[in-house]
Amino acid sequence: MDNEIETQVDSSASGRRDPGWKYGRLVNEKDLNTIICIFCDKVTKGGIYRHKQHLVGGYRNAKKCRKCPEHVREEMEEYMSSKKNQKEQMNMGSEYVNEDLFSLEDEDIGEEINSRTNVTNISSGGSNRGGSGGRTFSSKKPRQKGPMDHFFTPNAEMVVQNRRSGKMNQTTINNAYKKEARERACMLITRWMYEVVIPFNAVTYPSFQPMIEAIGQYGVGMKGPTFHEVRVTNLKKESALTKDLMKDHMVEWGKNGCSIMSDGWTDRKERTLVNFLVNCSKGTMFMQSIDASSMIKTEEKMFELLDKWVEQVGEKNVIQVITDNHSSYVMARRLLELKRPHLYWTPCAAHCLDLMLEDIGKLPNIKRTLERAISLNGYIYNCSGLLNMMRRFTGQRELLRPAKTRFATAFITLSRLHEQKNNLRKMFTSSDWSDSKWAKEQKGKTIANIVLIPSFWNTIVFCLKVSGPLVLVLRLVDGEKKAPMGYIYEAMNRVKNTIVRSFNGNEEKYKEIFNIIDKRWEI
Repeated sequence: MDNEIETQVDSSASGRRDPGWKYGRLVNEKDLNTIICIFCDKVTKGGIYRHKQHLVGGYRNAKKCRKCPEHVREEMEEYMSSKKNQKEQMNMGSEYVNEDLFSLEDEDIGEEINSRTNVTNISSGGSNRGGSGGRTFSSKKPRQKGPMDHFFTPNAEMVVQNRRSGKMNQTTINNAYKKEARERACMLITRWMYEVVIPFNAVTYPSFQPMIEAIGQYGVGMKGPTFHEVRVTNLKKESALTKDLMKDHMVEWGKNGCSIMSDGWTDRKERTLVNFLVNCSKGTMFMQSIDASSMIKTEEKMFELLDKWVEQVGEKNVIQVITDNHSSYVMARRLLELKRPHLYWTPCAAHCLDLMLEDIGKLPNIKRTLERAISLNGYIYNCSGLLNMMRRFTGQRELLRPAKTRFATAFITLSRLHEQKNNLRKMFTSSDWSDSKWAKEQKGKTIANIVLIPSFWNTIVFCLKVSGPLVLVLRLVDGEKKAPMGYIYEAMNRVKNTIVRSFNGNEEKYKEIFNIIDKRWEI
């Protein structure tokens, strides 16, 4: 007890408020890390915190004192628990802090961290098999970023690429915390996407994950780009980057040649716009979009436009020019080949197929069937009550199925009608229809007669036999997964063979169709 009283005096005199000092004494007054237990004379190194672990017991890094009275053990355990709770309240929301540092006094933190360095390295590789009070040192305090981090931060794109390939495993600080934090971040990202109506598949773009990685590398408190940065500053930088990317393509043009492609389309203002692209072994590069409304009707103007692009890309680099089959392009082709005889002009395969479907749709019996199908669809979809009735009879199946081209859409819609032939006939002969207000309208009677006419369905079968193979090839050439030119001619031969088999070799039924196909394909 004299030693205990002496130690209490020493500890209070030195200003130490931790109750653990009451039950230990220093070997050297200048060394606060080495303490002797007053009960068993055990020497512990690691400061007062390690000494308290020795008194309480159950810790892997400190041997339990066998002679410590129970009331002292309870006092130390209660004190350490209260200190831990205080630390948790002070650091509410942050789970990065190592839980074994909760109970350290200021004077002991530095030494305790130093003394546990080796233990942390060992514990991180396996489980802690100490007593019930044992700890596993699996989390670290987040490192503060300094000015030098700017020079050593890895490229975000490379980080994402390495992580996907398995070359880099993401360091986990605290799985529970990170899961909750990620859910919160994802909720805010998706909420923003909902507000500004960004398509859901935007998250599948290759540039999406590097953006998230770059934000994470910045850390807390990042301010998003301003309106000016998006509209001016970064747009100029991205434009300059795109021009740098084009340099590799331009080098490839000179080595192995390239193709100039023009893609015409009509916008909502009925303007004829033409996109110009250059394709080479490195890929396709968009060059420019121009308003050709005043040129598309004149072959001389279209020739001047195409010739200008050949000159801009370099005549020695251009192997072929690809356009659609508009009449002005056909005439411009002849003028271009006269001026530059080494060039090849190639019509767009997708446009050829679309024009085939358009010409087939102009045949009298097919045209009449398409008009009836359009009337049937239009009447049903313009009456919400009738549309709900149709969905009940078809099992929620739709009659409309849009495709990439207008004429392909028409023939695919015929296919959907044919699939629902029996259900549509049941609907227009049911009591639901006969008791409805639409059955009493003249337009409704006309539509019901169309569905019940056998010739309507027979002509649909004829349409599908001649258009089905062409629509399949159109999907093939209009896809973006792989280049179809290596097997497009074989595919067209199969189209003809399929049509011949569908009519059992009766040439009279498909002769006119073959004339249309050959006329468009041999331009």
